Amino acid sequence: MISTGAAHVRARRGLLTGLLACLALPLAAQQPLAFIISTENAPAHFQTRVVQRFADRLAAQTRGRLLVDFRHSAQLFRDQDVIRALSEGKVDMAVPGNWQLDRYDPYVSALMLPVLMGHSAAEHHRFRDGAGGQMISAHLEQSLNVVVPGRWIDLGFANVFTTGKAITTHQDLAGLRIRIAGGTAISAQVAAVGAIPSVVPWPDLPNVLQQGRLDGLLTTYETAASARLWEVGVQHATENRAYFAQYIPIISRSYWNALPADLRQTIRQTWESVVDDACVEAGRAQLDARHTLEAHGVKVLEPGPGTIQRWRQQAVQGQTELARTLGIPPALLQETARQFGTTP
Repeated sequence: MISTGAAHVRARRGLLTGLLACLALPLAAQQPLAFIISTENAPAHFQTRVVQRFADRLAAQTRGRLLVDFRHSAQLFRDQDVIRALSEGKVDMAVPGNWQLDRYDPYVSALMLPVLMGHSAAEHHRFRDGAGGQMISAHLEQSLNVVVPGRWIDLGFANVFTTGKAITTHQDLAGLRIRIAGGTAISAQVAAVGAIPSVVPWPDLPNVLQQGRLDGLLTTYETAASARLWEVGVQHATENRAYFAQYIPIISRSYWNALPADLRQTIRQTWESVVDDACVEAGRAQLDARHTLEAHGVKVLEPGPGTIQRWRQQAVQGQTELARTLGIPPALLQETARQFGTTP
């Protein structure tokens, strides 16, 4: 068994020191190295299952050279705190959502620009796997001193959920108080259609909804279903695909640099081996969650393409200035326009 808590971290640091001291020795003489992975979702969440699959495969592939220790359910850190933990050497890998990373790196904000609203998962995947995603990953690596070992994995679309009023067009949002997870780009998208964005901590959300201090929120089907939001007044969902939530794998650069080249390659290959199935599993989880919500009385509306196009046209007003304010570089903004359409 691998030790836990502070003792675990001290043991891992000792192993790192030993590795650095004996890199020139034959492989058989090297000690195994602990590889600590932290996520915050519970065991039933599909992301936890995906990362567990990766951890199990990596342990098998490295045949004892890496002692893979995966801790889910925020046993070590919540995702909002895991970046600091990586920098301090307390964990080695994390898989936070893109909504947790835009505060650290303005390039990630591009994933939540209004021009991306309403597009398909396939279009988002092309952006992720193309020049846009490569620019974001490369800048994340530089700004956070991490390594992105491969493609990102999906969570799914964030949609509009409301309590008393069904949303059929963007005009219906005027004056409504809508909870967002955070981020200037999403706040601007919500405000552009006349709604009032409000950042409310997730644990406080049920009480705030029940007290009538919010009219709705942006979230995914799975998150809404797991929180049983129908019990606190949510009655409607509108599939506007406000943004596409994704998880980005990151590994501490100092840890990565201490690994032999073949172990780095094995980590990359093993991560890539779970990505395609993860996308399928994420889509299935969101669909199952939608069915759960509908079974509990939540009415789902799917706006037509024309409605979404008008919604997006309204939301992108001022996007160029917004991107400049956020620090999104022109090259990345141009790539989003090339992939998803022109900006005003």
